[in-house]
Amino acid sequence: MRGKLVFVTGGIRSGKSTFAEKITSELGEKIVYIATAEALDEEMRHRIALHRARRPDTWTTVEEPVKVTGEIINHGSKCDVIMLDCLTVLLSNLMFEKEKEKGKEFQKEFQAEILEEIRSLAEAAKEAEAHVVIVSNEVGMTLVSDNFLGRQYQELVGRANQIIAGLADEAYLVVAGYPIDLKGRKE
Repeated sequence: MRGKLVFVTGGIRSGKSTFAEKITSELGEKIVYIATAEALDEEMRHRIALHRARRPDTWTTVEEPVKVTGEIINHGSKCDVIMLDCLTVLLSNLMFEKEKEKGKEFQKEFQAEILEEIRSLAEAAKEAEAHVVIVSNEVGMTLVSDNFLGRQYQELVGRANQIIAGLADEAYLVVAGYPIDLKGRKE
């Protein structure tokens, strides 16, 4: 029996992580939280500390900035719920990994490889025995970036969000702390 895949998106500081944590807590007791952010500067260290303080001590935290699909496969039959926070940070990590791997600045052609990884992640999440809750930023409701890398990132996030939402059993857009059910789930 497989768990359900839940997708939660929203703008910066919209309350999406708090809402996703609430859903995660309601879906089970044995929870694995996959954190994709790395504490590369003081602001990020502060944000990570706030997220850690909010999570119950009973949750297992796995810090993995890139190889998330493997973590979902590894934990998918060992827990009740996996929460991935967040897809957009994972995407930026994958972009920088791709630059290192290719030895050059990000190219539009790199998108296909990254999106293939996101398809694999989505399929692993969909097939997991555990419920999987994936959090992502909604970047399609803002200004188009004024630089190439920013535009590539926005495009990548938009496409990745569509892949995850398309396979999700439930999908929510959180605005000002309020979730909007994107798939019209009936209670």
